[in-house]
Amino acid sequence: MPAAAPALPTPPAPRAPEPAAAGTPLLGVTVGITSDRRSDDMIASLTRKGARVVHAPTMRIVPLTEDEQLLAGTRDVIADPPDDVLVTTGIGLRGWVEAADAAGLADDLLTTLGRARLLARGPKATGVIRANGLREAWSAASEQTAEAVQHMVDEGVAGRSVVVQLHGAADERQLAPLVAAGARVRGIAVYRWLPPEDPDAVQRLVDLTAAGRVDAVVFTSAPGAVALLEAAGAAGRREEVLRAFAGGTVACAVGDVTAEPLRAAGVDPLVPDRWRLGALLRTLTEHLAGNPLERVATARGELVLRAQAAVLDGQVLDLAPGPLAVLRRLARARGAVVTREELLGVLPGANDAHAVEVTVARLRSGLPAPDLVRTLVKRGYRLDVLEDA
Repeated sequence: MPAAAPALPTPPAPRAPEPAAAGTPLLGVTVGITSDRRSDDMIASLTRKGARVVHAPTMRIVPLTEDEQLLAGTRDVIADPPDDVLVTTGIGLRGWVEAADAAGLADDLLTTLGRARLLARGPKATGVIRANGLREAWSAASEQTAEAVQHMVDEGVAGRSVVVQLHGAADERQLAPLVAAGARVRGIAVYRWLPPEDPDAVQRLVDLTAAGRVDAVVFTSAPGAVALLEAAGAAGRREEVLRAFAGGTVACAVGDVTAEPLRAAGVDPLVPDRWRLGALLRTLTEHLAGNPLERVATARGELVLRAQAAVLDGQVLDLAPGPLAVLRRLARARGAVVTREELLGVLPGANDAHAVEVTVARLRSGLPAPDLVRTLVKRGYRLDVLEDA
């Protein structure tokens, strides 16, 4: 028999229903954040908008500022200057110069780079190139390594010495076309990705996602996306996570590079037009604000259902998972009668009508107006919705 799914963590419930304030379009929303770097800014922004954040960095970036291999590679670049340098990330070039500076090599490195043809994978790399007093010869519009490599091959690299500043998830197979075209290629790794510091947090996010108890999961790197899928696979919950993403849970990727492993797994992620964190947060906010799991007009105001919360007339309701599941099923019926048998089907582990009656009583106790849930004798229950809504 398959192993039982691990018990899900119960999120802390609000102390009391709180009215929605202006500028809280994500009230009641739960968002999973998988990134390590710059996560504080995202968490603060989402929290200000009313969301609850589950932070579970799936990978961590470790700069190699004192790494002997990096310093040896830097000395090699200075001693054997390249014709072309491909800068793949702004943080990578910045870290490279900082590591060189710590070793007393910054001036020599910048002089060497200044004599080479510099190519940037995108605007972030371009910005750091210019911040160091250098100038790029070309920048990839798609912000993808493959486009930069193809551009170099098209320009001709036979007999040329090429240095590539590798990012943490760089697939060196992407550089194979340069070698095939006759270039001598050297890679410089400035930082690397390591496993998460808190694997239990990652497992909690996997469990919540598999159970449909997060409204969205945000990815800011391809390695981070791969790591979450691998953690789900190791827990035997990969298919559940993929089904959640195919259903009501939004996978949001900062750009096409980050989205690639998700798409390869059959997930269609939400991707902003501009591949920046600010654009990602705006796109995600607009999507979640406009697409709750359920929205229905009731006699007591608008009811909005989220993955872990219900919001009635701008107030977050204090509901446990069972009553919330019943409310979601009643809302989906839009005022039609829902039988006890149907409600029993949304209560895992319950096996008789008494469990439904108890759960409905708990639901009513959590509503500001208990009569929102009507009992129809020998038929079932219905939500008191506005007929003309």
